[in-house]
Amino acid sequence: MSEAVIDTLDLAILGAVLVGSGLYWFKDRLMGSSSASKPAFGKQPLVPMQKPNAPALKINKVVRKTRDFVQKMKETDKTVIFFYGSQTGTAEDYAARLAKEGTQRYNLKTMTADLEDYDMNLLDTLPANHLAFFVLATYGEGEPTDNAVDFWEHLVVNEDVPEFSIGDYKDAEKPLTNLNFVMFGLGNKTYEHYNSVCRRVDEKLTQLGATRIGERGEGDDDGSLEEDFLSWKDDMWKVVCDFMGIDFLAGNSGPRQATYKVQEHTAEEVEELKKFTRRPTYDSKNPYAAPISVSRELFAASAGRHCLHMEVDVAGSGITYQAGDHVAVWPVNADHEVSKLAAVLNLSDKLDTVITVSNTDPASTKLPFPVPTTYRTILRNYVDITAPPSRAFIGQLTPFAPTEESAKTFGHWGQDKEAFRINVADARRSLGTVLEKILGAGRTMEIPFDLLIENVPRLQARYYSISSSPKVHPTTIHLTAVILDYKPDVAPEETVYGLATNFLHNCHGHINSMGAIEPKYEISGPKGSYLVGEQGVKVPVHVRHSNFKLPRNASLPVVMIGPGTGVAPFRGFIQDRAQDAKNGKKVGATVLFFGCRREDEDYMYKDEWPELMKDIEGAQVITALSRQPGVPKTYVQHRMMEHKQLIWDLIHKQGGYFYVCGDAKNMAREVNHRLIEIAVECGEMTEEKATNYVKELRSRGRYEEDVWS
Repeated sequence: MSEAVIDTLDLAILGAVLVGSGLYWFKDRLMGSSSASKPAFGKQPLVPMQKPNAPALKINKVVRKTRDFVQKMKETDKTVIFFYGSQTGTAEDYAARLAKEGTQRYNLKTMTADLEDYDMNLLDTLPANHLAFFVLATYGEGEPTDNAVDFWEHLVVNEDVPEFSIGDYKDAEKPLTNLNFVMFGLGNKTYEHYNSVCRRVDEKLTQLGATRIGERGEGDDDGSLEEDFLSWKDDMWKVVCDFMGIDFLAGNSGPRQATYKVQEHTAEEVEELKKFTRRPTYDSKNPYAAPISVSRELFAASAGRHCLHMEVDVAGSGITYQAGDHVAVWPVNADHEVSKLAAVLNLSDKLDTVITVSNTDPASTKLPFPVPTTYRTILRNYVDITAPPSRAFIGQLTPFAPTEESAKTFGHWGQDKEAFRINVADARRSLGTVLEKILGAGRTMEIPFDLLIENVPRLQARYYSISSSPKVHPTTIHLTAVILDYKPDVAPEETVYGLATNFLHNCHGHINSMGAIEPKYEISGPKGSYLVGEQGVKVPVHVRHSNFKLPRNASLPVVMIGPGTGVAPFRGFIQDRAQDAKNGKKVGATVLFFGCRREDEDYMYKDEWPELMKDIEGAQVITALSRQPGVPKTYVQHRMMEHKQLIWDLIHKQGGYFYVCGDAKNMAREVNHRLIEIAVECGEMTEEKATNYVKELRSRGRYEEDVWS
């Protein structure tokens, strides 16, 4: 056993571990607690440290990470690089899948690259016989993902020709004539700026002399992102193979090549990996474990639903925020999902076995999560096992099926789009549930654990609009969340639980001594460190800054449309303006259109609005009730038309700002249409002119949306 362990800790691999292990937020969650016994651990590593007299781990030096991707490609003999701009991990996953497929099927020499890890002004030095893929997600209202911001600002924002490394070109307007690239974008058609990041990057690269290979691919997350991706890449590979001088039809379909190597460790070996350092700042790669100072129910018991108001304490953390920002909550997977999947994979008795995960390619330095870790920690904290598995992954499981019947089902669901949609996607079945459905109750199967790591997306934070203002609450962040659970139309006998909201519901139950809440989550954190006294609990959070902001001039009026939890950021906005008014500032009219079902059941913050608005001239809440007994069903868009002259006066005549928060697919679209109608009726415009008028409001930042699908 010890000989095998030493082999996994050689210079190349552990050099990668050392460089990559601390780069993720989840280091504080290493060795998540469980009822089962397991080895004692310190806190999650940035870099493993040896005891002075400990046996050597064959680590002689740590190679500094280079930001020169061209040099790295040369040193590691790579010819194709896959850059990704990813917010939730999907674009990163697609880039990794493409890179692996290029290597395994077409013998391409590939590597993946996080855009923020490299100097992108070196694009002009990439050899013409090399190829760069860009897999770019569009976040929010046409914005780049956090890791693509620097690249975006360098390449796109500046209207002038960006500066690159060489600086002396035959055509100064076209410094990227050597660059050949492939483009795939991830977006959502419910948003106005669908896939605008990949489109604008594509346009700018071409303008600078680069050549796109094949058609630009675009995936729609509101439709079937995975199917868009699969259908695009088949044709794409034909064009890429032609460019690279490879016979597409001779593509290799041999045995699977593992991306990761999983090594189990004994308790003695664990001692060599036990002491760690910490990362000092709190961000998306290292969330802050914030105590929940307040957790209360907003809905009446008769509502039949739950909505939580929570306040997390960030005093002393260095975290700051503004009204309109988002707070990210890092949940864990529910206990029953961890147990279910472990049972199907024959891992129940090994959940607390310590393992390391390393790259099979020595040139790859980025690991999917910190190591060493355990099977339990991976399934609970690091991989999103509650999300429906991809059709491609289900197909890959066919060779591991224990019976001929289950092999046929794996193959069928992995190939047939409609079968996959009904049995997996629309049913919102987790990986464990899908395997149970295919195998049958109590049946198990053996699959390489590295295959699961490779194909199951990383567990990501869930974002909530902050419902407070730092002017009033500088050291606490408020969030408002409805607990999600529903029965899918295609599987009404099953219940789908929202991952993060039910995690928060467990925290709420602990704080308020409510007893067991189903589904159950392990909320105690690493070695119980998230528990505070008898009833307190911490949650890992970070703040993502947003462009959804009040006008700098507080005297300008604002109109806010926020049904349901869409009211959250507007509570922060109104707190902000109320504080300005108390401080003697002139504050413009502040009008909130709020929608709920019944006034006596789910009218959020009903008792707060009068106090908040009393010092603001022209402030009011206009309420739409959709299920109030004896009252016609009314939504916010109906109230807009009833108060169309007020809206027109505030927005058009007084130069006010218009805000929408909530559902993108239906409500936000309908609100947009109604504002156009108001411009037609009150502004006496043609429909075309009114449409352009509303678009102009958007372009000037006077029509802002914080919406989700």
